[in-house]
Amino acid sequence: MELSQALGIINLTAPDEVQSLADLLSPALIQQAFTLTDTVTLRKRKLPLESMVWLVIGMAIFNNKPVSHIVNLMDIVDRTGRSFTAPSSVVARRKTLGEDAIRVLFELTQQHWHEGSRHPLWNGLTLNAVDGVVWRTPDTPENAAAFAKAENQYGEKGFPQVRMVCLMELSSHLLRASVMDRYDVNEMRLAAGLAKQAPDNSVTLFDRGFWSTGLLHDWHRAGENRHWLLPLKKGTQYEVIRRLGRQDELITLKTSPQARKQWEGLPDELTVRLISRKVNGVERQVVTSMTDAMRYPAADIAELYKHRWEIELGYREAKQFLCGSRWTLRSKLPEMVRQELWGILLTYNLVRYQMVKMAFSLKGDYLPYQLSFSGSVAEIMRLLIGLPWSSPGAVPGHLKHFYSNAAMLKLPPRREREYEREVRQKKPKYPFKNNASHLK
Repeated sequence: MELSQALGIINLTAPDEVQSLADLLSPALIQQAFTLTDTVTLRKRKLPLESMVWLVIGMAIFNNKPVSHIVNLMDIVDRTGRSFTAPSSVVARRKTLGEDAIRVLFELTQQHWHEGSRHPLWNGLTLNAVDGVVWRTPDTPENAAAFAKAENQYGEKGFPQVRMVCLMELSSHLLRASVMDRYDVNEMRLAAGLAKQAPDNSVTLFDRGFWSTGLLHDWHRAGENRHWLLPLKKGTQYEVIRRLGRQDELITLKTSPQARKQWEGLPDELTVRLISRKVNGVERQVVTSMTDAMRYPAADIAELYKHRWEIELGYREAKQFLCGSRWTLRSKLPEMVRQELWGILLTYNLVRYQMVKMAFSLKGDYLPYQLSFSGSVAEIMRLLIGLPWSSPGAVPGHLKHFYSNAAMLKLPPRREREYEREVRQKKPKYPFKNNASHLK
């Protein structure tokens, strides 16, 4: 059995149905990505570019194995020749594939998978979040020139790093969009590239580090009912227009001349909503574009921001469980680094989409994030390895076992945090000198 048939079986919505790969990652979808990026292969090869897409996915799942071993492990090589391939040929075909085809394939699949998922709504809005993450690359001259390193008072230090900002739907943890650039590029500038990719009738949660009146204004006007929510920056000056309720006010924020110069169309003032509440005796304030107090009650908005942490959990799933806590990516050239990262995002969404289907197959109202991500990855890996070598008659049994294990992946209810998250004080490099020690 070929890998495409095996992956197609993983996409089934019911154990007694056998469908093709068309609903998950069809050859037509791959070919569409190739067409949009002018990626072509002129002659028949042992490693066709369609198979190299699966190699990039395998690199994320089997992250501790060389790429030449992944080709044979996943049975994606063209069987007209020998089953084993030279590592140099795999690297050459990866370069031929490039990064654009994987990036476009990620964009096409996320749109298809979001349309096929029934996301729950919050007061008629889909719930999303934006946050940044950093990926470490091998320390090669090419990567250092393309991505830059962290700097301190002694100059550059450590490994080259890629800064990435993602937009995630929070109930399913499915990624909607992503942008990446050098380590020294500001996250707010990267986030501005996601404004047009946010869905209409949605609310996006931002971390306090994304406070920028220009970014928030652009996000709100990029489409219809594209709202945002984030904590009020400390020391921000504002003027109260009127009170909408207890600890609920409509306010105006002044914009600076520098901000208006950087962000086209930014007005002199922004009218927003400020909601305050006390958490463990400490006052917390959040600002939002949802100014309609009747449609968006203050109590609901005050409880909403805690869901922003879901995107942090998603990053942990991708780095710790999917990539096996590998600190450094494997690619030594910038284009291959970006290809590898788009492959990780594509694979993460592939796993998450299967979890959406698994959650819908369970009895009861379960959301995808209530299932174990690491357990789901383990089940999918088992199918990827086992199904290509199984006889067609054994496929229904494997599939039935796969869906029966979905009930075992349910996570226990989350514990409520008793204390606020705090940054621990960094331990000093040298011990403090006891000036009174000579008096002893």
